[in-house]
Amino acid sequence: MLRPDANDQSKLSYPPVPQTPRPPTEEKRPYQPEEGTYQPGVLPGEGPAQVAYREYPAQWNPPGKLVAAPSVKPVARGLRTASILALALVIAAVFGVGLFAGWRFSRSGDITANSVPSLQSGTNSQVTVPPLTGNNIETVREAAIAKVKPAVVQVNATVIGRRGESGVQSGSGVVVDKRGYIVTNNHVVQGSGSIEVVFADGNKIENVRVAGADPNDDLAVLKVTPPTNMVVATLGDSSKLQVGEDVLAIGNPLGITETVTHGIISALGRSVPEDATNVTIPNTIQTDAPINPGNSGGALADLQGNVIGIPTLAAIDPEFNAPASGVGFAIRINQVKLIVPQIIQNGSVTHTGRATLGITSNDVDPRLQAWENLSVDHGVYVAGVQSGGPSAQAGLQQGDVIVAIDGKGIDNDASLQDVLATKAPGNKVSVSVYRGAQQLTFNVTLGELQAG
Repeated sequence: MLRPDANDQSKLSYPPVPQTPRPPTEEKRPYQPEEGTYQPGVLPGEGPAQVAYREYPAQWNPPGKLVAAPSVKPVARGLRTASILALALVIAAVFGVGLFAGWRFSRSGDITANSVPSLQSGTNSQVTVPPLTGNNIETVREAAIAKVKPAVVQVNATVIGRRGESGVQSGSGVVVDKRGYIVTNNHVVQGSGSIEVVFADGNKIENVRVAGADPNDDLAVLKVTPPTNMVVATLGDSSKLQVGEDVLAIGNPLGITETVTHGIISALGRSVPEDATNVTIPNTIQTDAPINPGNSGGALADLQGNVIGIPTLAAIDPEFNAPASGVGFAIRINQVKLIVPQIIQNGSVTHTGRATLGITSNDVDPRLQAWENLSVDHGVYVAGVQSGGPSAQAGLQQGDVIVAIDGKGIDNDASLQDVLATKAPGNKVSVSVYRGAQQLTFNVTLGELQAG
């Protein structure tokens, strides 16, 4: 989860608490978390997504975790369809429960492996963005929008509801390769029967093929035959972003095409967990540029007209069960540049670029502490160690409790993911653990999370 102190690097581990011996007559049984409390044996972000977002992204629940919003079923066609869709649109606009917005990567992880092919740039917008001088901000912003907008498309996916009724859900996409490849969010197109792409100039292409998808990053790649004068987006470098930098979100919110919203980068390096899919998207870009239903898969651009992120989800205020004003997240474009070429070449992802310890885990809470007779009341309990993996090679064991990495306090899986999001495979880290009442430190060379 995102915590108020998520970026506080000064937090140290807690002192140990007294151990309470288990009564000699009590038989030790495997720890069983309460229903709905844990994802046993699965470290967020280390397993394949079981369910991807479709009509709605996740919401923040009261403890601060992301949970899947109730899905609104596609409606049947006809007059009834029109009225229900209109009503649904009003409800979504008012309560913000249908947010097409969605996910992931790391500062150190903003890398491109030599084995990964590159995207092929093509015809870019002929608009030249002037340098910002301090008194021409509106001119610069208008030029940046004019440069990016022609490369942003609307994606209409026909889906079948639980009762067999059909409907259309809409999102956005960005043309990223001159061969006709378009990136969008996986939750926009997953489970669709047919896909239509509408370009900024009104050109429509039906029966679009999905070249491949990466549910762990909520990314999908569409392939079309390049139409005449197709514009390819200019992709920026998300490793150079700064908090406070102006950004533009361009997409098709609520089905209103070619809509632009403006804001700033609110934070960097946010790890955003989604419980329903067991996926954690590390190192997202947080922005206050409004992100609404239909923005998913679109463009988050800087004032030079470079796409620096893919808007993907928005937070929900648990008190009002409504969108938190100005709290949206986007996938870094450097992660897109790592993943999309692999999908184009192989149809799947072979190199995730994500760092992993090679463990399965649970959060330490009072119940787990009492059950396992742990010395500490916080941290990450190592429920399992991957054979031959990074942690096993370094000497970590099942039953250890991780309380710090490189001196940064680890309270739970979310804070562990926050730290791993700043690392890359091959980095060496110092892992501090409690083994019983004994404090130990291990030097671990991080591995790479496997795709799939």
